[in-house]
Amino acid sequence: MQSPHANSTCPVALRLKQARIRSGLSQRKLGIAAGIDEASSSARMNQYERAKHVPDFDTLSKLAKVLDVPVSYFYCIDDADAEFQLNFHQLHSGQQTQVKQLLKRINFS
Repeated sequence: MQSPHANSTCPVALRLKQARIRSGLSQRKLGIAAGIDEASSSARMNQYERAKHVPDFDTLSKLAKVLDVPVSYFYCIDDADAEFQLNFHQLHSGQQTQVKQLLKRINFS
């Protein structure tokens, strides 16, 4: 299923908002936890979620860590791909290895 913003050039704003809401954090608390100055954290997060500005990779990496999502999640255009990224990220390394091996067998059999 495509997201309503599937034709957008950059899905970061949508995915950031989805992850933040799922985490239960306010824009302000997320920004502060990611190292954004307390005085501007709410405004900056709001600008990111409205796609007025896109966070640089370093900031996005910090946000991903706080939200416990892979950075690649923010760039998923398709909702199914985004869900896969979240599910894969939640697996422990042994399970991730099993999934990778299974994909190789399916794709190259």
